[in-house]
Amino acid sequence: MDNIGYVLYICLLIPMLLSLFVFEKKSRIVVVYMLIGTTVCIFISEFNGFLYTEMKKDMLYFCTAVSPITEEIIKALPVLFFALFISDKRQDLVQISFATGLGFAIMESTTMLTQNMDSINIIWAVVRGFGAGLMHSVCTIFVGMGISFVKKKRKLFFSGLIALLMLAITYHSIYNTIVMSDYKYFGFVLPLATYLPILIFYHTLKAPKKRDAA
Repeated sequence: MDNIGYVLYICLLIPMLLSLFVFEKKSRIVVVYMLIGTTVCIFISEFNGFLYTEMKKDMLYFCTAVSPITEEIIKALPVLFFALFISDKRQDLVQISFATGLGFAIMESTTMLTQNMDSINIIWAVVRGFGAGLMHSVCTIFVGMGISFVKKKRKLFFSGLIALLMLAITYHSIYNTIVMSDYKYFGFVLPLATYLPILIFYHTLKAPKKRDAA
């Protein structure tokens, strides 16, 4: 991460921190986890840069076999902390999971924007938003929504958590593999095609509770 990355991070950090004094509790938690996501992006970019230099592998290998592992494990940690110490309610976990991935994606995309100003345009922004921008949140939702199912089943918790991480890592790796191939445009559609069923499933799970409350 070069200096411009840290400048962008500070530009995002300060107003979002100040917003915490205005928002109420639930909104505040979402903003906090967006900030966590941006911070995770800064950290993992440095860590991945170090690994890339030390491993001396080509970019295709690194982006398909290494960075999905490091990024998804680090993104999952704040979600796991939330589930263990704050709340394991499905709605809360889905929201903070999406917020973590969203913060990560915003930081990553803005950094890429400043590094490639001469070669990008509005089409790039749209494709990036629906592609990697959404992919990071989808991967984190896999973990957050999954934890809400396995958290209360002690025998399944650890094995279930590992399975959820493997799912997120594999999905991330598949996405990176496709977008770095000749079929990259199919990769950009993948996150949206995954997000819509997740959204429907999430709201379907919420619907019975609303009817019971009525």
